[in-house]
Amino acid sequence: MNQSLKIDPFGFREYDARWVYGKDINSNGITNLGRGLGTQIKKHTKKDNPRVVVGHDFRSYSEEIKSALKKGLVECGCCVEDLGLSLSPMVYFAQFNLESDAVAMVTASHNENGWTGVKMGIKKGLTHAPEEMKELKDITLSQKFSFGKGSEKNIKDFQKIYKDDLINKNKIKKKIKAVVACGNGTAGIFAPEILRGIGCEVIELDCNLDWTFPKYNPNPEDLKMLHEIAKSVKENNADIGFGFDGDGDRVGVIDNHGNEIFSDKIGLLIARNLSKKYKKSKFIVDVKSTGLFSSDKILLANDCKTIYWKTGHSHIKRKVNLEGALAGFEKSGHFFFNEPLGYGYDDGINSAIQICHLIDNSNKKMSEIINEIPITFQTPTMAPFCKDEDKYEVVDQIVKQIQELQKTDFKIDGQIISEITTVNGVRFSFEDGSWGLVRASSNKPSLVIVTESPASDNRKKKIFEFIDNLIQKSGKIGEYDQKI
Repeated sequence: MNQSLKIDPFGFREYDARWVYGKDINSNGITNLGRGLGTQIKKHTKKDNPRVVVGHDFRSYSEEIKSALKKGLVECGCCVEDLGLSLSPMVYFAQFNLESDAVAMVTASHNENGWTGVKMGIKKGLTHAPEEMKELKDITLSQKFSFGKGSEKNIKDFQKIYKDDLINKNKIKKKIKAVVACGNGTAGIFAPEILRGIGCEVIELDCNLDWTFPKYNPNPEDLKMLHEIAKSVKENNADIGFGFDGDGDRVGVIDNHGNEIFSDKIGLLIARNLSKKYKKSKFIVDVKSTGLFSSDKILLANDCKTIYWKTGHSHIKRKVNLEGALAGFEKSGHFFFNEPLGYGYDDGINSAIQICHLIDNSNKKMSEIINEIPITFQTPTMAPFCKDEDKYEVVDQIVKQIQELQKTDFKIDGQIISEITTVNGVRFSFEDGSWGLVRASSNKPSLVIVTESPASDNRKKKIFEFIDNLIQKSGKIGEYDQKI
């Protein structure tokens, strides 16, 4: 590689690509990524000139990156169809609506300013899994490109087509007053208009586009963002508060009293609602999600099955597809609705609409609906810094240590470990339904830690202290992004 080409191999992550622009990758590196992706799309579609839909989020440098990516795609024979400023779900929707062969969305989602990335997919409704990412990495870094003669065109007014599709089939009867927070991310030009369109009274919070993210990152797991929404809900006497991430595929929810409802609990409410109509359904949830799914009386009564799976929008999407599940829910706020409810991909605005339907179909307030499920004490998702080159090794060590402790009947707050799941890091559970999770982040140099207890807030904290003590002993852990 000559000096004018910069592309850090660690940017190829489990199911998308993320780099700090300028530091880890430059525009020549992005063009090579486009060449690699174009070559890969041709291989999988067996077409010389596959049609690829592209879009970009509202960061100052995203359009420049998209231009470099398109250059590489066109050089490899792809016919690029550019939607312009987009949300990730709008690009996914376009693949169905325009019947294209593949998608590439330039976004770093909620990552801090300076980051960039690409979410990619070939099979409709799915994004790259680890196998496809490994293949893309190999093609791109070895520069084994298949060149061709491509083309490029702009698709006009696609935002309207996407918005109308969601509005026209989701009208509600009640006038739901909703705080809509977008953290100055791209969802600001979509979410308020769509929710107004279905019949909500919308109070906008940080919906003007500002790529510097002056107040907080557009991340519905960020406590700062959630606290701002809660404050606005109370001030405006709203029925619900929604927080959308930077590229619009996730949503966070605040009830009418200003209380945060973790997205896994929202998922459980939606699953309960759907299970009455769609009996014997399967639901997929990620390992960060509440333990209540496996013991829920309504889901069990309706003969529904819940499978815990790897965290990550691409993993859950694929599992929903593979299992023919009705829906999938991630604690981070990605919800996936399969046919007949959706196309299987994650759309934060569609998820908010499903929550509006939940309220619309009930005579209760959101706080009353949430009170129908058992109380558990949950931590937010916590991410202590750990280098990309260390994080998987640290997690492997933790898995072994916890497995050894289980053999010795080691107790945490008087409880012995009854079950261990290692499908993604380690999730260890206790007889009373309490559990803890440690895994490596898929898209940042950090670990991910979550704990939950139906018994007490103290037990939740004790499990966290146990995990924190174990990881600190590795000597490879830095600051937490947030902690209890």
